[in-house]
Amino acid sequence: MLRLVSLKLGRLYRYVKLAVLGSLAAALGLNTHSLLASLQRNELSERRFLQLNKCPACWGTSWCRKFLNGQLRLESWGRLRLLDFFNVKNVYFARYGEPREGSRRVVLKRLGSAQELADIDTKICRRATGRGRCDLLQALPATEFASLNGDVRLLTPGAVEGWSDLVRCPSQRLLDRMVRRYAETKDSGSFLLRNLKDSERMQLLITLAFNPEPLVLQSFPSDEGWPFAKYLGACGRMVAVNYVGEELWSYFNAPWEKRVDLAWQLMEIAEQLTNNDFEFALYLLDVSFDNFAVGPRDGKVIIVDAENVLVADKRLIRQNKPENWDVWYESKFDDCDKEACLSFSKEILCARVTVDHNYYAVCQNLLSRHATWRGTSGGLLHDPPADIAKDGRLEALLDECANPKTRYGRFQAAKELREYLAQLSNNVR
Repeated sequence: MLRLVSLKLGRLYRYVKLAVLGSLAAALGLNTHSLLASLQRNELSERRFLQLNKCPACWGTSWCRKFLNGQLRLESWGRLRLLDFFNVKNVYFARYGEPREGSRRVVLKRLGSAQELADIDTKICRRATGRGRCDLLQALPATEFASLNGDVRLLTPGAVEGWSDLVRCPSQRLLDRMVRRYAETKDSGSFLLRNLKDSERMQLLITLAFNPEPLVLQSFPSDEGWPFAKYLGACGRMVAVNYVGEELWSYFNAPWEKRVDLAWQLMEIAEQLTNNDFEFALYLLDVSFDNFAVGPRDGKVIIVDAENVLVADKRLIRQNKPENWDVWYESKFDDCDKEACLSFSKEILCARVTVDHNYYAVCQNLLSRHATWRGTSGGLLHDPPADIAKDGRLEALLDECANPKTRYGRFQAAKELREYLAQLSNNVR
């Protein structure tokens, strides 16, 4: 019965999508002249479209030469401003490169909706002048983003703690890593804040406060094996990251062997972010099918939305020894009626060394029968082959991982699930 309902909801989603596309086609037909004009322009070389005039209240300028020289062009449909109504997240696909060298696909992000970006301006103005509108360039020196001037040696936890999930509970070690790897400066490699220009310091702090995703990608880069998309650069309020592939959702009905491999990789990501040699625990606070993508050639799963990542320094926790710091923490199952639900306490994530949050997030929202997304249910591992369903081990491990029945059951279930999925996908490690 539940399967029937999910199928009906899936059909309803497709019908609505077709209706929207039909309305869009009619609108395009009535705006042929503006359509042709927008297809001929390269807005990525226009300072106004990039909101370069907002700098240093922006994400950076390291890729401005590439943007302004026309090395990036939006893909055909992305040039239509009519589609911005549907592009709520302000994510664009573009081609980057020189004609003689060939081009590659990249993803461009404004790091917020139009309203969220407007709210940034309003907040800066209110902090500086008490009014909702102002000249940003004149207002910035009166904000906390300009308070860390050239005389300040280090970016310290007391200055930025709580600004965003990334620095909910920052350590000096994390902040030094962030400054040292900051890509929007020519002098990267130094943890000294005073080595940055005034404009670069403000850009770093504004990014940290409003959407720290670029700083997550820079501090934990894919080149070192972290499971995040590769950060390329920024110009104004547009950042560029490498294109990974289709989002995980497009594999929901892939062959069983493929889904098993993807599930195994997701559990491996959960393990890597929880336990690693650097002793930083990266907790994913937003886990859904559209936050991951799969490489078309290597089939590798990558996190493509890293805005809501809380980083806890396990070394600092061991050093400070807050109350119950060494007691294992097991996340509470959240049986809500919405998509991508997670129950967590940021305070506890910051204060415990052993936490099962990432296993819980992946099992509940992506793999188990509790996962719901776009009218479907059953998770990525829905409808297993008859012999696996009859054996019952997979279902039991997924249930214990999502909603444990025994104390600390999720820790053991997650370990066994990783091993079992590895066996099923011939990825024995």
